[in-house]
Formats: sequence, C-alpha cells, structure tokens
Amino acid sequence: MAKSGVTYLNPPSAPPPAGMYSHVARMTPGEVAFIAGQVSVDGKGNVVGAGDLAAQVEQVFANLGGIIKDLGADFEQVVQFTTYLTSAESIPTWMSARSALFPKLFPGGKFPPNTLLVIDRLVKPEFVLEVEAIVRVPG
Repeated sequence: MAKSGVTYLNPPSAPPPAGMYSHVARMTPGEVAFIAGQVSVDGKGNVVGAGDLAAQVEQVFANLGGIIKDLGADFEQVVQFTTYLTSAESIPTWMSARSALFPKLFPGGKFPPNTLLVIDRLVKPEFVLEVEAIVRVPG
C-alpha cells in the first residue's frame, strides 16, 4: 500500500484506461474499492454494442465483474452502484435488463444501493450506459 494509504490499480481484466484515471482506488483501513465508471468496451478497448443498451448492460457488468474478481471480491460485496444513462427513454430497458441480470449476480436476493442518473452523453456518443461501483474488499 502506498504511504498515503491509497493505491491506484488497473486490474488485468479491465479495458485500457481511456484517459487520466485508474479503474480502482483501494484504501486502508476498511478495505474499500472505488471502481471507475465502466462503459461497454472489450479487453482491447473496442466498443461493444454501440447504441444498444441491452448489449451494453452485459459488457459493462462483465467488465465490473472482472475487476471485482481481480480484487478478490464478488458482486455480493458491492456497497453501491451509480448508473448513468444517456436517455430517459432507456429507463424501462435498463430496468428490464437489470431484472434479468441481478438475480444471477446477487443470488441471495439482496441488491446494493444504486443511484440512476440521466445525463446528456458519455465520453463517446456510442456509449448509452456507464456504471461505477464501490466494493468492500476482503482484507
């Protein structure tokens, strides 16, 4: 751990950072990880499902899952999600996709808090979804 108590990481399963940020900040005490918003890119940085919310949900949560696993945690240790959509009209599709996905990610039936924001756009116009997470990391 860095002298400041914070270490910035880009886990191997995360796509390459597209700017001046790290995918994860890990801190002591308390072992909490703050995961940067994930968009729909594959391991080589290619956009997956341009403009297709359902396809982007799958890729975004695959990216989050890989990072969470690299940290030695799983989805049931997610403390909070923040979700960004680029259109209010996408909310029903988001809710449907989440209803299908979350029981697989959270088999215990308890789901972390989530803040949903509708914004003008994301870093690239092809992206319609971004999700960031705060995760409790086993210490």
